[in-house]
Amino acid sequence: MAAARLAAALLLLAAQAACEFGVLRVVSQTRGRDYCILYNPQWAHLPHDLSKVSLLKLRDLSTTQLCSYLDVPAEDFTNQIALVARGNCTFYEKVRLAQGGGAHGLLIVSKERLVPPGGNKTQYEEISIPVALLSHRDLRDIFRRFGHEVMVALYAPSEPVMDYNMVIIFIMAVGTVALGGYWAGSHDVKKYMKHKRDDGPEKQEDEAVDVTPVMICVFVVMCCFMLVLLYYFYDRLVYVIIGIFCLASATGLYSCLAPCVRKLPFCTCRVPDNNLPYFHKRPQARMLLLALFSVTVSVVWGVFRNEDQWAWVLQDALGIAFCLYMLKTIRLPTFKACTLLLLVLFIYDIFFVFITPFLTKSGNSIMVEVATGPSNSSTHEKLPMVLKVPRLNTSPLSLCDRPFSLLGFGDILVPGLLVAYCHRFDIQVQSSRIYFVACTIAYGLGLLVTFVALVLMQRGQPALLYLVPCTLLTSCTVALWRRELGAFWTGSGFADAPQSPWAATQGPVPPKDMDASPSEQPSGAEPAQSSLSTEEAGAADPAKDPDSPGASSPSNGDQAGDQAQPIPVVKPGTSA
Repeated sequence: MAAARLAAALLLLAAQAACEFGVLRVVSQTRGRDYCILYNPQWAHLPHDLSKVSLLKLRDLSTTQLCSYLDVPAEDFTNQIALVARGNCTFYEKVRLAQGGGAHGLLIVSKERLVPPGGNKTQYEEISIPVALLSHRDLRDIFRRFGHEVMVALYAPSEPVMDYNMVIIFIMAVGTVALGGYWAGSHDVKKYMKHKRDDGPEKQEDEAVDVTPVMICVFVVMCCFMLVLLYYFYDRLVYVIIGIFCLASATGLYSCLAPCVRKLPFCTCRVPDNNLPYFHKRPQARMLLLALFSVTVSVVWGVFRNEDQWAWVLQDALGIAFCLYMLKTIRLPTFKACTLLLLVLFIYDIFFVFITPFLTKSGNSIMVEVATGPSNSSTHEKLPMVLKVPRLNTSPLSLCDRPFSLLGFGDILVPGLLVAYCHRFDIQVQSSRIYFVACTIAYGLGLLVTFVALVLMQRGQPALLYLVPCTLLTSCTVALWRRELGAFWTGSGFADAPQSPWAATQGPVPPKDMDASPSEQPSGAEPAQSSLSTEEAGAADPAKDPDSPGASSPSNGDQAGDQAQPIPVVKPGTSA
């Protein structure tokens, strides 16, 4: 087994050595610009330092393919870089003619996808000048910006082990999971302790959606279907995804900022009475301004989404707001549902990253192709369902196929739902948030392992391959250590029942509470309220909420104060 892994690693290193990215530096008078090239160091190595490279004239022969002596011009290529078209003959024939004419390098223009210019060992030993491929799109840009009389230099700066933008992505991802999980858990508990307010319109609008096994299966099937459709019809469907993202991210931004805006002391006036579809609820002026702001931010991103200099900041902000909104809205009621969802998507991620290259004609991963945008896409649009940060180090990768580091929303949302479930369970069993903290730390460690694998393999990684085992195993370990695996597996029960499912396992209740009718029960005697911390119980107490329809009178409040001590919780597996 170890020998097989070693052989695979050596084959991977060999493949990387035969195909590397480099940089074409183009200079015209006082201007300069870098372009991506793909070269094979087995022909000739490129220097790593630009200061040690001489600028040479670019000889434009892009209308010829340099496949025979008839294509060689009368003037030789002395101290020049030859630029020819790809096709009709091997790379060796082209570079042999260029080297014979005195060229110091050969650039081959390709209208198709760039491939490493290969040959055999004997041909490599015969050639002493570098050979590289340049895309036809970049060539058009060079001629448009600088004209046909330019000086160029070929070099290949060393790749950094890890780009610093990974730190930014790590902070954003872990912060979103932690904040979303904490917010979702606290939000559900507060709604439960306010008796759900079934007759309130705000309650109905803010109701979370419980995920069932059937919903999980349907969701995964739809994901597979949509991913395949995007792979084959990317140029048509990408605009649909962009439109959906604009709408969903605007909703998410509004939902995330609404609690803060409601605390502002101004613009509290309401819309006058009317019969309009939305305005008949008489929203406050500040909430209308917030909605306008959220839509404006989303529209600005949609218009300027291809501005690589700054549009990624808006995309990340909208993406984080979208993830927080989804973590608050979608709820996994049991650890059984969490396990099912994470394991199914674990298999889904591995299949579409590692297995699909053996099923496609191009040999490319469907997941990576869709996430980064197909190379043959005529629109050159990118899917917005990712966090993206530009590379901060000077690197050929910043010019070539990966100018941004990406992390999909699914790699945040799927483990984030488990983190939110852990927080709800923490609050119910009064575990000092040990499940929430442990699962969040496990997510961070899994993300670090993903980054290490990305550096070692130099190819896109299915993050759920590392995140799912880290978070699931850590949650199970904590539950086993606390002897709560049975209760953890069946769920907290906040979603469906007005009474905690652990009521039967709680300690003996005082006789006067047993005899009291439900209407006479003080609010402090609710079984689930004993699981709340002091701050959250105070926030959810109807006696302290003047807007609550169940606010108690002073006399009832005194009675509730007599029962304020929490009822002891008997851990599952122990006798009462």
